[in-house]
Amino acid sequence: MKTESRLEKVLASGALAVTSECGPPRGAVPEKVKEKAELLRGSVDVINVTDNQTAMVRMSSWAAGILIRQLGLDPVLQMVTRDRNRLAMQADIIGAYSHGINTMLCLSGDHPHFGDHPMASNVYDLDSVQLIQAVVKMRDEGKFQGGKDIDHPPKMFVGAAANPFADPFELRVMRLAKKVKAGVDFIQTQCIYNLDKFETWMKGVCDRGLDEQVYILAGITPMKTAGMARYMKNRVPGMDVPDEVVKRMESVPKEQQPEEGIKIAVETIQRLKEVKGVAGFHIMAIEWEEKVPEIVEKAGLLPRPEV
Repeated sequence: MKTESRLEKVLASGALAVTSECGPPRGAVPEKVKEKAELLRGSVDVINVTDNQTAMVRMSSWAAGILIRQLGLDPVLQMVTRDRNRLAMQADIIGAYSHGINTMLCLSGDHPHFGDHPMASNVYDLDSVQLIQAVVKMRDEGKFQGGKDIDHPPKMFVGAAANPFADPFELRVMRLAKKVKAGVDFIQTQCIYNLDKFETWMKGVCDRGLDEQVYILAGITPMKTAGMARYMKNRVPGMDVPDEVVKRMESVPKEQQPEEGIKIAVETIQRLKEVKGVAGFHIMAIEWEEKVPEIVEKAGLLPRPEV
């Protein structure tokens, strides 16, 4: 074992891991974080805490993560390279680890143009691959990115994101391979609706033997409405929502659409359980955390393993 991360222990046991996420509030409201985290207790192994998601200012990931740790649950620190230089990122990693946070996700982050501060400057002192390399160096070599020794290095279980659907599709496996070479331990994917395309991507992953070098958690986002399905299909870059999924959501009365969205999510998990290389699921129920336990139960992913 590289770390004391609960997620690493679950994955190493051979069980299908289940992760979810908690979007921090846009204010100093710790009760909101605790409320969301409690909804996930017992249904997931770890809880991602997003980092200024959609380029909008929110409570910091590490601060919300500390609140989750205080509840006896296991947070995943998310860190985008958009907002910090390498000094600030390494400082935050040490700080988070000092509070018992031992799992993190390295991301680039959405462009500020899409958020509430469109004139903000991008930092990108490191990209997401370089951040992975830096965290792995801190953990395995006990050295800062600049080369100096660290007193008590942060032993982080290191994750990253992958989008199997972005263009050009032919380069998606190669992009994953770069992160694997950088030393990433686990991957959480973009939410999956086009299962055929995802399975094609996974075949490419397995053909290169990458599934034996990194744990891949398939992204699942339940849809609340047909309008959400149309929006994700037409307005969200890098998203692949087939017409048949939109039509299926539209085919039921509005009041039944949330239930239909959950059915689709459960069916997706059941199918992906059989796909070689899938090591678990990352359930992103956006502001709908109360439905995660239902999805996990119906998908046959309970009880969660004791490790």
